[in-house]
Amino acid sequence: MIQQISFKLPIPGQRIVRSTIAVALCFVIYYLRGKRGIPFYSALAVLQCMQPYHTSMKEMAKKRTTGTFVGAFWGLVVILILLALNGNRPGGIEESFTKYMLISLFTGIVLYSTVVLDCKKSSYFSCVVFLSITVMHITDESPILFVMNRVLDTLIGIGLAIIVNSAHLPRRKHNEILFVSGIDDTILNSGSRLTPYNKVELNRLIENGANFTISTIRTPASVREALEGVNLKLPIIAMDGAVLYDMEENSFLMKYQMSDSQADKMSTFLDDIGITYFTNTVVDDLLVIYYQNLENEAEQGIYERYRKSPYRNYVKVEHPICSNVVYFLVIEKKEKTEQLYQQLMEQEWVSDFRIVLADSMNYPGYAHIKIYHKQATREHMLQNLEALLDIEKTVTFGSIEGKYDVFIANSDRNIMVKELKKRYEPVDFKLANS
Repeated sequence: MIQQISFKLPIPGQRIVRSTIAVALCFVIYYLRGKRGIPFYSALAVLQCMQPYHTSMKEMAKKRTTGTFVGAFWGLVVILILLALNGNRPGGIEESFTKYMLISLFTGIVLYSTVVLDCKKSSYFSCVVFLSITVMHITDESPILFVMNRVLDTLIGIGLAIIVNSAHLPRRKHNEILFVSGIDDTILNSGSRLTPYNKVELNRLIENGANFTISTIRTPASVREALEGVNLKLPIIAMDGAVLYDMEENSFLMKYQMSDSQADKMSTFLDDIGITYFTNTVVDDLLVIYYQNLENEAEQGIYERYRKSPYRNYVKVEHPICSNVVYFLVIEKKEKTEQLYQQLMEQEWVSDFRIVLADSMNYPGYAHIKIYHKQATREHMLQNLEALLDIEKTVTFGSIEGKYDVFIANSDRNIMVKELKKRYEPVDFKLANS
């Protein structure tokens, strides 16, 4: 049986569209100038400066401008020296060993000047401009005119990139709303990957002031790994509502943890029936995970997968740990785990805990139980976050229909981020007239 492979072309993003428009404008300006200059350099500057974020665009434009002036200045110096050596005759600079040795010497001077001027990030662009002038066009009839056009062409490209990249429809920003999203099947696609579109747009919206954060069953370490490159600024709700974590400060701002007596009661119960488990604790802003034995492949797999993480600390102990416990994790064959769940639910003290049973996604045939403090829910922690930020209105995104304000049915189509954009900064033409 031949398996069909579906392939869907991605929709061109804004950067592609804007770059195309800006390059076209380079050629329009070239014709308006009477075909003077070389539009290639304008188009090149456009493509280099067209960045996904406003801050990176400004940085690139600054480097490109600085590099152009430094390289053009020393290129002009070399032209004047060579013209003087050749009797100042137009077109008199000819191929010679002396010319290339002089260019080599001044290449070092160009690099050194970027150090002196504290613009080392522009050194590459400076050398590109310098060498294009002295190697490719120094034998022109009017090399000095080329230098002037070279600078102007580049500045035209930089200016067009800034204008086109900054042009937006009038949008009203809702900074009074807190936007909260899950991760799995919401931001990440069906392959558990963060698409380039989602990464770029999330960072742009956050940079522009959107109050956006995450609410997830994952640990803070797992959030970092899953959303690598996304600059989350607000605290996240992690461990299924057990903790509120500041990603910038690497700090647990708030946590629902068991009392020592509650943790002792649960660990004693699990030990008495011969169940092994991981004890997840937060100690001085560190996630410390204690274990006594690893008795099945799922426990071994979890340990081997995460023990090298800089944000997790696994410690083997001989006796149960009952202080600073955020949750217990049990992972066993599904039948055994379901039996344990039934036993737990029959205990008279079970109301002191919140117990969650779910099939394991990574280990087929296994299921896990997570045991939290009874107050440790995402809803409770979201209330705490709203109070901390002094925000009254919240919009939630998730993949369970009926549980969230916005249901995300297909994470492969970047729907969550598109909905976030639509709700945070809707187009409002009234702003253009105000």
